[in-house]
Amino acid sequence: MILINLLPHREEKRQRRKVAFFAGLGVAAAAGLAVVGLWYVVVQQMTAAQQERNNFLTAEIRKLEVQIKDIATLRAEIESLKARQKAVEDLQIDRNVPVHILNELVKQTPEGIYFRTIKQDGGGLAVTGVAQTQERISELLRNTAYSSEWLFKPELIESKAAAANPQSRERDTRQLFEFGMRVAVKRPQDAAAAAAGAASGAAPAAGTAPANKV
Repeated sequence: MILINLLPHREEKRQRRKVAFFAGLGVAAAAGLAVVGLWYVVVQQMTAAQQERNNFLTAEIRKLEVQIKDIATLRAEIESLKARQKAVEDLQIDRNVPVHILNELVKQTPEGIYFRTIKQDGGGLAVTGVAQTQERISELLRNTAYSSEWLFKPELIESKAAAANPQSRERDTRQLFEFGMRVAVKRPQDAAAAAAGAASGAAPAAGTAPANKV
């Protein structure tokens, strides 16, 4: 006996294929959404972690800025204290300078010269006096220029002839010379600074080895 299937089997197969196709699309869409959701969660966690690190770094930077300001304030206070200390030391050193200057003038002044006025003006002296001859004045200038430990750079302001005793009624044929000069004063701290600079300049020169001759 021959059996004949009169049902629409082709349409049923086509319908099953459609159902399988849409089911596959649904599974793929669900898998895609799951992957996207998982990636979104991972990105959110990474963003939160990075934001937390940024906040930590910002807080640490603010702390460092405060510390830097404190350090700058401390340095300014230290420099101010150093300046005050140096000013006090300079005053203590300069207190004894006039005694040394007077001793030096006595030592370097030749015979035949006496001073009328000695005035300290800043870092130098303004001196006026009377000399028997011009040679005495020249000798005083040489002594203060080359032989003095406290005086240097003498400068003759004026030198003119004058009578020995113009107020006397008796005639006096002697001739004297009135002069005025300026001379710079060496300060101990300046000499120490110059010596330190010379020593620092000589150190590299001493460390240079001579070239070998071939």
